[in-house]
Amino acid sequence: MRILITGSNGLLGQKIVSQLLQSDSLFLATSIGENRNQDCSMEFYTPMDICNATEIADVFAAFKPTHVIHTAAMTNVDTCELDPESCRKVNVDSVQLLAEQCIKSACHLQMLSTDFVFDGLTGNYSEEDEPNPLSVYADSKVQAEAIVQQIPGLNFSIVRTIIVYGTGNNLSRSNIVLWAKEALINGQELTIIDDQFRAPTWADDLAWACIRICELNEKGIFHIAGPETMSIFHLVERIAQFYKLPMSQVKRTDSSTLNQPAKRPPKTGFNLSKAQSRLGYNPKKLEETLDLL
Repeated sequence: MRILITGSNGLLGQKIVSQLLQSDSLFLATSIGENRNQDCSMEFYTPMDICNATEIADVFAAFKPTHVIHTAAMTNVDTCELDPESCRKVNVDSVQLLAEQCIKSACHLQMLSTDFVFDGLTGNYSEEDEPNPLSVYADSKVQAEAIVQQIPGLNFSIVRTIIVYGTGNNLSRSNIVLWAKEALINGQELTIIDDQFRAPTWADDLAWACIRICELNEKGIFHIAGPETMSIFHLVERIAQFYKLPMSQVKRTDSSTLNQPAKRPPKTGFNLSKAQSRLGYNPKKLEETLDLL
């Protein structure tokens, strides 16, 4: 296996790099610009713009990957809603370029997707459930999924996941668990929604599953997330309880008060049966990870 990682400066990308380093696997980490992960030496890194066909072709020619794990994306849901052109370029057009190169190179393409492809009316979604995106971001992921599924002969996998959390080096964005922990420690006043339900996903578990799919040469859609679905308010409450921090400065609200440009699905969460049986996926519960942050 020779694994090419896109978005290696991001949280998931860094976790994949870490696990591949531990297993002595052959990999090449790529992101746009310089390497921000000091745990990944420069011999394993090269800059690559996922929207530049020439750069992609050059990297493929030099490294000759057998698998691509495509984690790079534009993931700020409201920014995507306000700038749909950039969203499409990064989240859809890049997948087309990578897929075309993977066909030429007989290479497996794994793309990361999201629970937001669903409308959130039922929750506990399986891989067979029909997507119904509510936002520009969600629609971009549905379009990208369609690309990899419809290209004849493409060896592909799609990994859908839900709010990923963990620690990394020089991350450009925080995540909800780290943000909530820091805010609670500092005694900040917080207003947290209680009408959106998610299954927070430990980044290390997600990275393991992404690599495992490549190792087993699995194909198709896999739902990879945490084992428990909870409201965002309950998530913050459990973080406070674990660290023995007060909730007195935390107030409940609902999504209608936020005036966010993009609509969110009210309840997601995944049925993990396929990942458990095919991959041996056994994700950690929230409290099992909090002492690792």
